[in-house]
Amino acid sequence: MNKSVVIVGASGHGKVVADIILKNKDNIVGFLDDNTELAESFAGFPVLGITDQYQKYSDACFVIAIGNAAVREKLVKKLKNVSWYTAIHPTAVISELGVSIGEGTVIMANAVVNAGASIGRHCIINTGAVVEHDNQIADYVHVSVGAKLAGTVTVGKSSWIGIGASVSNNLNICGSCMIGAGAVVVKNIKEPGTYIGVPAHKKEEK
Repeated sequence: MNKSVVIVGASGHGKVVADIILKNKDNIVGFLDDNTELAESFAGFPVLGITDQYQKYSDACFVIAIGNAAVREKLVKKLKNVSWYTAIHPTAVISELGVSIGEGTVIMANAVVNAGASIGRHCIINTGAVVEHDNQIADYVHVSVGAKLAGTVTVGKSSWIGIGASVSNNLNICGSCMIGAGAVVVKNIKEPGTYIGVPAHKKEEK
């Protein structure tokens, strides 16, 4: 049975999520967004109003198409008692062996999620990202375009793995971390912060 979906976030990321929904033969009701200056339509679908109006669409599923983890979490808490849509692109490769994917998560084109991996709620596994076997990905994590997590990696809540970053096997990354684009993580990261470079090191705050 086809699902009807409301997308929260009328942005470029929202367009990509909309495309996944369409490719899964589900229906887009429209977008909710708190930017009151938006036009009446976005990407060919109606802008339904601000997020406070979500209860008008209680018969639909919802998915949050916003990259910022803190904003995603805030909206999840705001949108009470809704059904969450998990958006998985048809070209994503998801192992049939012991993979779990939390509600509201988005997995984009050509991403790979291998055996035994666990992905939390409202995560983003972006285009071409690789989540190898036995990874443990907490809620609200974003694994960016082309990032690669080797086997048995743990990533804490709300961390962001930047574009093209790599994480060696058997490592832990704590929550609330930003791993910069192209960084290479070769040891455990135990403190929240921004990590850049090869090998990755913590960026000092000025």
